[in-house]
Amino acid sequence: MATLGSSTTTAQTNFVPRPIEQFAELPTLMGPKISPNGKLIAAQVASRGKQYLAIIPIEGGPPRFVATGDNDLNWWRWVNDDWMVVGIGNKVPMPGIGDWYLRRAIGVSAAGDKVVPLMAREAAQAADDVIWVADDGTPRILLSLQKSIYVDNLAFWPEVVEVDVSTGKSRRAMGSREGVMSWSADGKGVVRMGIGHSRDGRSTRVLYRPAADTPFKEIVRETRGREDIVVPSLFMADPSKALAFAEDDAGMQGIYEYDLTNLKLGKRLYGSSGHDVDGLIPTTTRDGLAGVSYLDDKARTDWIDSDLAAMQAEITKAVSGGSASIATYSRDHKRAIVQVGASNSPGGFYLYDRSTGRMNLLGYANAQIRSARLNPVKTVRYKARDGLEIPAILTLPRGRPATGLPLIVMPHGGPFARDSEDWDWWSQSLAERGYAVVQPNYRGSSGYGSAFAKKGQGQWGLAMQDDLIDAVSYLAKQGVADPKRVCIAGASYGGYAAMRASQRDAATYRCAISYAGVSDLDRLRRYDGQFLSSGARMDWLRLQATDFRSVSPITTPEKTALPLLIVHGRKDTVVPIDQSREFVERLRKINKPVTYIEQPEADHHFSRAEDRLEFLKAMQAFLDKNNPV
Repeated sequence: MATLGSSTTTAQTNFVPRPIEQFAELPTLMGPKISPNGKLIAAQVASRGKQYLAIIPIEGGPPRFVATGDNDLNWWRWVNDDWMVVGIGNKVPMPGIGDWYLRRAIGVSAAGDKVVPLMAREAAQAADDVIWVADDGTPRILLSLQKSIYVDNLAFWPEVVEVDVSTGKSRRAMGSREGVMSWSADGKGVVRMGIGHSRDGRSTRVLYRPAADTPFKEIVRETRGREDIVVPSLFMADPSKALAFAEDDAGMQGIYEYDLTNLKLGKRLYGSSGHDVDGLIPTTTRDGLAGVSYLDDKARTDWIDSDLAAMQAEITKAVSGGSASIATYSRDHKRAIVQVGASNSPGGFYLYDRSTGRMNLLGYANAQIRSARLNPVKTVRYKARDGLEIPAILTLPRGRPATGLPLIVMPHGGPFARDSEDWDWWSQSLAERGYAVVQPNYRGSSGYGSAFAKKGQGQWGLAMQDDLIDAVSYLAKQGVADPKRVCIAGASYGGYAAMRASQRDAATYRCAISYAGVSDLDRLRRYDGQFLSSGARMDWLRLQATDFRSVSPITTPEKTALPLLIVHGRKDTVVPIDQSREFVERLRKINKPVTYIEQPEADHHFSRAEDRLEFLKAMQAFLDKNNPV
């Protein structure tokens, strides 16, 4: 049986917080995938503050580490019992163009001793889109890849090749079609659908064929965003049937039948009241629905497959003091890797063997905190000033009464994303030091239907900021927070919100903290303009903020009225470091109070323990000075 510690919700005497170093720990084990025969596990493991891909024998023996060079490890999946396919990437300087991020796929043997580059010589920028994996035991995949970086060359548009990952040998399965960037295959490996966009991304077309021996036909041509177009998401065993995501009358996304004979939606098969369904889990043959995933207050999976549903019930019964979910399972459903944890406990991964009913620990998400229960987490809901209900995640410090607490407002990135009741090392580290932390799912957040998301349009730096302030007002009225001791902190879009608050909302906050934040929306527009579909991206950005200058912190540095801590990684490929550098330079010229840290090896995602720790220590020192507990 897997057991988490008991929850701590009441004040404790002689409370001693855990060292901040514990919260900077990288997950010991991340993203485990069990091999089809249930004998091996492929996972990202942490060692000496860095992460590596390892293949771990379940029945004993040392782990086998995979050499991927100085590349990002982006994803990994099993092809058969003996081979995996792995996605890697790296930023490469291109003469006359600048830095480009190149994506590649490699075959990796189960023994970890063979690495086979896949289409490396032929590939251009993107060459890691695996659209099908054989289920007959052979090491075959279908790989979609570009062979040119020049948009006026037909090879810029991806073709599909069938590749043997054990040898690298390939044959063409589908040639390039101008404008088509995304291909989809059915469970038998037949390329059935292609989605294409104009070069500016402002129009979309969909090509479809019912079988390998029939020509493609254009079934959709729309001058609008991709999100408005309903297309098959999973081809079923019956070649005339598919599943698709679509919205109901309330704007909530669910899963529907899709009739391929008339290309029309059928009945709604699955939906969640008040929340979008965000993922479907196919069967191992990829021609049926095994389960669906969604977020309400926390991440959940509902299993459609009766045997997997029975396995989930067995696992739930075997876990005490926390929640458990099936992360990955063997072909015969005899073994599974189970993630056990709680909103206030990192927990870990366990191997569940159905033949014995035993669950054995594989690795903790945090080797120092393990299964301890720390600061309690719950969802609260409050009304924004215009009456819109805003859900928020509230973390309260253990060992202290929940009254008159110093507060950190922590808006999520995206902004089309959301926070939920899951373990969060950043908010837990703050709560451990005595702060209440609120993470509002402000208007424009994902998961609550299209109507809620659209309320964020045009509201960057405006009503979206008001939603954050209204969280402070709510918690102050509840007696939880001291409204005179509030700071704001966030990363990416959350970093933008912190910068914006330092100029606009100084009456609410005492200080602001930005990690990898955006300071200049117009510069972000120009950066995105380098890429394909830049027109659609610019259209989207203009919907979020109709006047870039008026809501860009870099435009009015003189209005900055709060102490600022700004941290950014030089290897950030999502938000370029110049977004922080130039803002800081302007602040320093007019002697505004800013503390700036550049992390030479850091990316956008806190992938290194060393960078996490440096950030946490800098944040704590900054808060001790500007908003002490």
